[in-house]
Amino acid sequence: MATKTKVAAKTSRYDELKKMLEDRRRELLNEVQGKIRNARADGGKERDVLDQGESSEVDIQEDIEFALIQMKSETLTKIDAALRRLDEGTYGDCFECGDEIAQARLRALPFAVRCKDCEEARETAEQRERMAQRRGSSSALFFDMAS
Repeated sequence: MATKTKVAAKTSRYDELKKMLEDRRRELLNEVQGKIRNARADGGKERDVLDQGESSEVDIQEDIEFALIQMKSETLTKIDAALRRLDEGTYGDCFECGDEIAQARLRALPFAVRCKDCEEARETAEQRERMAQRRGSSSALFFDMAS
């Protein structure tokens, strides 16, 4: 009897996670497609009437819009990978330690691939590596100047 309860709980979790990922994917896809349509529509407008300052401001706004589209597209790719992991039965398992990723973390970041502890350890290691690289490049600069 306990096995049936476990299977039912796992099926329920699967359905809930799949719906959450698909809803988020649909939402992002609509946003990206809407921004692309708007960018195309705005691209045809005349810019002759803008002075240099206004034109620069429009360019900056377009760059921001492009960056947002790019970020959302990357998130869509991560969600697609999460959906594949869900179908394979590996979704919600930490890539590093193999433990189950907390449900709260998956709700906040549905495409998370590491548990909180492993992600923090990875970020700390990356931060140390960046600091070591900075130290290495600054000492190399010092030696170049001394020569």
